[in-house]
Amino acid sequence: MSSDDAAPPRGGRPSVGRPRAARTGGPPQGAREPRAEILDAAAELFTQLGYAGTSTRAIAERVGIRQASLYYHFAGKDELLLELLENSVRPTLDLVAAIEARADRAEVALHALVSVDVATLLRAPHNVGTLYAAHEVQQPGFDSFRRHRAELLAAYTRLAAASAPQSPDPDLLGALCLQVVELVIPLRRDGTPGPGVADDLAAACLRVVGLAPAAVDAAVADGHDLLAALSPVTAAT
Repeated sequence: MSSDDAAPPRGGRPSVGRPRAARTGGPPQGAREPRAEILDAAAELFTQLGYAGTSTRAIAERVGIRQASLYYHFAGKDELLLELLENSVRPTLDLVAAIEARADRAEVALHALVSVDVATLLRAPHNVGTLYAAHEVQQPGFDSFRRHRAELLAAYTRLAAASAPQSPDPDLLGALCLQVVELVIPLRRDGTPGPGVADDLAAACLRVVGLAPAAVDAAVADGHDLLAALSPVTAAT
């Protein structure tokens, strides 16, 4: 971490970006909270310039706040990147139990899981999924993200194996399904995915596990019903 990214010592003179105009009370109606603004700016700069090429000073300036104000909300770049990465996985992971509990067949749960996961990745600001392969994400500070992504992979492995009419290697099936889902990341990079991308990728996963066309169609239809039943839960994530 460069000196520019370290929090200023107590009593020291903080680095200054463009100061935000003074305001009284909470944020104006419709305005985002400072943490959300900082995360969005960090996501934009990380994906444009890379993690190493982005400083906390630049993030603060993008938001229009003092660098010291950024450190009030986040300890530094690692915490910013970790929260962005976690937000691209945890909303889906938090729904796995509900999806499995309410689905009457594994393939229906698999369709719903893929659909929810694609939606989560589409909501990730500035396509932060492109940072999954960054060198920094392999460092110990990002253990929790890697653990949660492994838990998500385990859910895909479990549901894919239970959905498969044959008995191929379950680890391979799970990895294939996760790779199919994460195709939405390069699709976002290359252009806005179409409105049916979640359904298309979910159906692709069902075909990957070996389901016949009629079984895929039935799982898609029942998956839509399951997602509708889960809609109050998914809206809260």
